[in-house]
Amino acid sequence: MADTRNDALIHDRDAGIERLLEIMRRLRDPDTGCPWDIEQDFDSIAPYTIEEAYEVADAIERCDWPELEGELGDLLLQTVYHTQMGQEKGHFSFQSVVRNISDKMVARHPHVFGDESRDKSAEQQTADWEAIKAAERTHKAQDGILDGVAVGLPALLRAYKLQKRAARVGFDWPVVDDVIAKIAEEAAELVEARDRLTPAEVEEEYGDLMFVMANLGRHLGVEPEAALRAANKKFIRRFNGVEARLRDIGKTPQDSDLTEMDALWEAVKHAERS
Repeated sequence: MADTRNDALIHDRDAGIERLLEIMRRLRDPDTGCPWDIEQDFDSIAPYTIEEAYEVADAIERCDWPELEGELGDLLLQTVYHTQMGQEKGHFSFQSVVRNISDKMVARHPHVFGDESRDKSAEQQTADWEAIKAAERTHKAQDGILDGVAVGLPALLRAYKLQKRAARVGFDWPVVDDVIAKIAEEAAELVEARDRLTPAEVEEEYGDLMFVMANLGRHLGVEPEAALRAANKKFIRRFNGVEARLRDIGKTPQDSDLTEMDALWEAVKHAERS
């Protein structure tokens, strides 16, 4: 068999995407590639893909642009990895993936690439976008209202998207007060469940409460996943502040107690608001 390796391309730093595609092809070569890379499949690589997407989001949130450059490369590598495996199995190729997304973007923007007017409100553009996506789902035989909401999304984000889909056909509480009342109901059921139900039933009641909390976010115009990320960031910042104040007096959290740390927490909050 002829040797199809392209060493010049591998070492050409200006070769762009073609260089990366060749690198991945070589890594997956069954005879001369990397044993670890050869063993991987779609299922084993998928968790890395999700992890890299989160690391991109993390770099953006921290405004770390050099880090973002690297993380975007890592995420691009995941696409190249999946497309190489797809090509090996005869499913698709990198070029077909690029062609597919390019066609989709052109079709979804007739006001940019077609002859529709660009003179539309943001609301009308959103409505048009959703109509085009609905037509695409019909073409894919996804007839259910909730079809196509990815199973692999973070659960809180998926809850938000499922409820948003249902709301389009009128399956929704009409006012936010109804959602708040439902939260109170679910919270009461959770308290009751804690005392008399099995761990599985407690988990179910807790899930119901989380699901309605996601719905409240949608009614308030708040994306729950983003809100929780911000809350996590705030918690880290304030707890770091507690640790810093403990260090100033020669202590660590392990040397402290809840009363002292809670007082320091309130002091950190007050300092942030001053």
